[in-house]
Amino acid sequence: MSDSVALDPVDLQILRLLQNDARTTYRELAAEVGVAASTCLDRVARLRRSGVILGDQLRLDPAKLGRGLQALLLVQVRPHRRELIGPFVDRIRSLPESRALFHLTGPDDYLVQVAVADAADLQRLVLDEFTSRREVARVDTRLIFQQWECGPLLPPVAN
Repeated sequence: MSDSVALDPVDLQILRLLQNDARTTYRELAAEVGVAASTCLDRVARLRRSGVILGDQLRLDPAKLGRGLQALLLVQVRPHRRELIGPFVDRIRSLPESRALFHLTGPDDYLVQVAVADAADLQRLVLDEFTSRREVARVDTRLIFQQWECGPLLPPVAN
């Protein structure tokens, strides 16, 4: 069963514009997509109610906050049991260095994006918060040299 929501071209254009700039006013959105501001407001409200729009997010520059080094940590948890996973996930999500956490298939169980001050801070984080945990069997670290934002997320185009 699919959780997808039926979206028309106006909805898709609204989503595209809001993903590029969530601060776009309803008046600006309406002018861009060719509907009345009240119609635009109603459509955005419907997209929120249906769960298509999950919220608004402020993006910050980690380097300007003293966290100029970012890394991806591939983490293997053993044994991979529910009673260990919950506390592990809760702890990693609570760390101020954690930016994103993904549960994976394959040899690694988790991918954690972190932002730290420097290499010494990364080493401290890995040793004190990851490898010191009894359920963490292995941590493989990859530094992020550069990151790009990608285009807006839209439904697949039907063939």
